[in-house]
Amino acid sequence: MPFSALMRTASQAQHTEAENSAFVGDMLGGRLGQGAYARYTEQLWFVYRALEGAAGALADDPVAGPFIRPELLRVTELERDLAHLLGAGWRKRATALPATRTYADRITEVAGRWPAGYVAHHYTRYLGDLSGGQVIRSAAEKRWGFDHKGDGVRFYVFAGIGNPAAFKREYRALLDALPVGDGEKRDAVEECRRAFALNTGMFRELGEESGPGAARDPLIA
Repeated sequence: MPFSALMRTASQAQHTEAENSAFVGDMLGGRLGQGAYARYTEQLWFVYRALEGAAGALADDPVAGPFIRPELLRVTELERDLAHLLGAGWRKRATALPATRTYADRITEVAGRWPAGYVAHHYTRYLGDLSGGQVIRSAAEKRWGFDHKGDGVRFYVFAGIGNPAAFKREYRALLDALPVGDGEKRDAVEECRRAFALNTGMFRELGEESGPGAARDPLIA
């Protein structure tokens, strides 16, 4: 089985659990306000700062380097979205949930010692946002009136990728050609599963914060 197919099938259960989290269902179903969406976007900023903060050091690495593509970078777009959603001074107010800190710390740890593990996190985030992330974008545009390519949903707009389907095929070909042995590939699959589990943990805490009876943050409308 090609490595890209193995990554997809071996992590399917964890992927499905993340997609079916109560927080995502409530957000897409309109049971949470724009504040919950903003809080989610804020958490993504912490995760992507860890992911992209390691990119420079890995750009020339034979394993991770081919995946470092400028058209994928999301931190700047997240910051524009957060300025729109939360207003001036949002950086001083931004806080990471415990699960988000654990997620970001794991990315940083892996990036510093294990390029194939970093690729597992890279794959989980970027291909997910190119695919299922578009469902969140569509729901946000409809519910809160964000412009198709405007502030509020810029994170989901990959302006540098003209043909997402072709880009994903190229990305999967890079995975299939990953220059590591079978044992390390199996370890990378396990890291992919772990990445989905960390994402699910973040969703769980977002749900606890924004669900019925939760102590309300002013952002959770």
